[in-house]
Amino acid sequence: MSDVLLSVSGLAAGYGTIEVLHGIELEVAAGEIVAVLGPNGAGKSTLNRTISGVLRATRGSIRFAGGTIESEKPATIVARGLIQVPEGRCVFPNLTVNENLDLGSYRRGGTRRKKNRERVFAIFPRLAERQSQRAGTLSGGEQQMLAIGRGLMAEPELLILDEPSLGLSPLLVEELFALIRRINSEGVTLLVVEQNVVQCLEVARRAYILEDGMFVLHGNSADIRDDPNLKRAFLGL
Repeated sequence: MSDVLLSVSGLAAGYGTIEVLHGIELEVAAGEIVAVLGPNGAGKSTLNRTISGVLRATRGSIRFAGGTIESEKPATIVARGLIQVPEGRCVFPNLTVNENLDLGSYRRGGTRRKKNRERVFAIFPRLAERQSQRAGTLSGGEQQMLAIGRGLMAEPELLILDEPSLGLSPLLVEELFALIRRINSEGVTLLVVEQNVVQCLEVARRAYILEDGMFVLHGNSADIRDDPNLKRAFLGL
């Protein structure tokens, strides 16, 4: 694959003596939307934490933008341009929308804060209407927009979205994935880590199916969608 932005090879990680990830191989090329799909307990959050440096790999390598990052601190990885929007939104409820957004540029993009905030408001007009509102009073969908907007404030080379549709209504999920397409069209590479199979396979170019800490399927999204093993991975059929 040309222009590989993120390359994970032989990655293992876990908690204490319990290994959760077993030899993960993953590639994301610049400009792609790639999906990592899996049921609860498959190891998706562990994978995100390990790539982001929050959890140390026990073996294997992680290369990002040409450099090795598996031993780097999370702050250093963020400064390189690998940004994660965590599961559950994790906005600061007592701070305003603008204050939450500004915190996204703490490590990266600070000199272009105003310009980046305008870009976020162009993508998420509802946030522009609520700039002075406390984040804790926003709806779930608006909080998810804010969390993604905060990630965009750091000018990501790669943006990892961890369960972005979690807890949203079907209508808001449709809107969210349309916005993911738009963000990608503006030059942001995305790794979308989700349980929402149908929507992810519609927007992603390629997909990986995670089961029990290992990828059991990977390939073009159209091929994955038609693979009978997809039902087995998610439904045990």
